[in-house]
Amino acid sequence: MTDGYGIPLGQVLAGANCHDSPLLAPTLDRLADLGPLPEDITVHLDAGYDSHKTRTLLNARGLRGRIAHKGEKAPIQASHRWHVERTHAWQNAFHRLARCFERRATVIDAFFDLADTIITVRSLIRRSWTTHRWDNRPSRRP
Repeated sequence: MTDGYGIPLGQVLAGANCHDSPLLAPTLDRLADLGPLPEDITVHLDAGYDSHKTRTLLNARGLRGRIAHKGEKAPIQASHRWHVERTHAWQNAFHRLARCFERRATVIDAFFDLADTIITVRSLIRRSWTTHRWDNRPSRRP
């Protein structure tokens, strides 16, 4: 789960051979850990979540969902979905996570939390370059 800029907000770990849709409810449970949230939250999901069960789950939690439809071309529907895919690519850049042979879930969670912390700090630094400027800021490093 990421925000609109691709900053990781939470994850639920499962094996690579598991379908994502049963993990939606535990992933959305992570929203409670974030504190007060904006009133209007939109959950962008890919075509794997295109089912009545998913829509019922989102409605029960008071969330609005934009779910890609099965059988339609993805680039038109994936306008906001690329933030999540980019974050997954950043996580895969940590090769320890891409090929994880750990048996203990706490160790795997610790590695993901460390990677998400690094991704968050890098993203905030990158955004601050354009949002926090002052008049006499040097244009390059000395």
